[in-house]
Formats: sequence, structure tokens, C-alpha cells
Amino acid sequence: MPEPRDTRLRRLTMRSMRRGIREMDILMSRYAAARLAGLSDLDLDLYDTLLEENDHDLYQWVSGQVVAPDRYRAMINDIATTPETW
Repeated sequence: MPEPRDTRLRRLTMRSMRRGIREMDILMSRYAAARLAGLSDLDLDLYDTLLEENDHDLYQWVSGQVVAPDRYRAMINDIATTPETW
């Protein structure tokens, strides 16, 4: 049985808040608060996968130090340019 959307949003929000690196906790939890509810199911799938990535890599992608992999590039750009995130 698929995970209900509201349960999924809560789970992803919690995972966004507990990243391991404080900077990423703040950045990803703010992004989750600002954007998750409006994402499509496919984008939530991608975000779920993105949360599996290493925090150091994520930080470098979001901060523009390293180019994000193609599959994440649009979402990383959205995270980096969402005013509520910074």
C-alpha cells in the first residue's frame, strides 16, 4: 500500500531537519517548509532520493561549489534560489 501523501510529507520534512550537518539541517528544513507541499509525487520521489545523498556533496551542489548531477540539477537550483531557504 502506498504511503499516504500527508505521512510522506511529514517523513520528508523530518528527514530534512535531521541531516547531520547543521547548515544542511537549516537549509533543507526551510526548503521543506517552503516547497514540499506543492511538489508533485514525482518531485517528491526525487527529493526523497536527494535526501539519501551525502551532506557534504549536497552543500557543495547547493552553494554552487560543484555542479550537481544532471538528475538533481533543477531541484538543487530550486533549493539554492528559494528565498526562504537562505
